[in-house]
Amino acid sequence: MTQIITGGCLCGACRYETATAPLNIRVCHCHVCQKATGAAFYARVQMPLDALAIIGPVGWYHSSPGLRRGFCPNCGTTLFSERASGNAIGLAMGSLDQPDRFQPTEHIWVSSKQAWLELADDLPQHQEGP
Repeated sequence: MTQIITGGCLCGACRYETATAPLNIRVCHCHVCQKATGAAFYARVQMPLDALAIIGPVGWYHSSPGLRRGFCPNCGTTLFSERASGNAIGLAMGSLDQPDRFQPTEHIWVSSKQAWLELADDLPQHQEGP
């Protein structure tokens, strides 16, 4: 039985939930994800877009061809990375109510990772996308 996955922004204005199992769980080290999140990498749980319910305001920014990013327009929390053409949406792991339920299975775009970051978790590492 799949458990319900919930999350939301820092101020609570935007919430989301789904009862679908994740498609994949990855950590992306590309420069676009670093800029978009303001962090050294973007850990996310990818879900089918059509299985996610979003409640509240979301601001969207088209960061690259075919990808838009969702954030709370009130507090600025990074929430989503959406590829509508692939019916997929990434849930920012830090926005999940229970982020410890999920463990990444691989690192992508390690060719762009921060030089000071050592990846010692034995997960597969892809120089670019998988």
